[in-house]
Amino acid sequence: MRVIARSKWIKISPRKLGLVAKLVRGKLVAEALRLLQFLPNKGARIMEKVIKSAAANAKNNYKMKEEGLVVSEAFANKAVTMRRWQPRARGRIFPINKRTSHVTVYVTSKQDTVSKEES
Repeated sequence: MRVIARSKWIKISPRKLGLVAKLVRGKLVAEALRLLQFLPNKGARIMEKVIKSAAANAKNNYKMKEEGLVVSEAFANKAVTMRRWQPRARGRIFPINKRTSHVTVYVTSKQDTVSKEES
């Protein structure tokens, strides 16, 4: 059973969040949370919240045990980019792109992951 958690319209670029998502993909939930706890990035705090939310969804909505949960998928997609303009010399302007992201985390039980690999 795949359980999902999403966080949308986050004010951080998807490139920065994607690096954090790559770190936690395929790890146990407890191991991923421990790993994120020691990362200094803003993206690590966001990913930590989304993983905790996915684990809580699995526990409360589907009666799954937290010990055997694995982060099967984690990724950050691009959301709307806010365009700002920076005035420069001689009347020119340069664009500033304020990027936003959507984060999605899928959590499965460890048994499901093992059975898929065997078949």
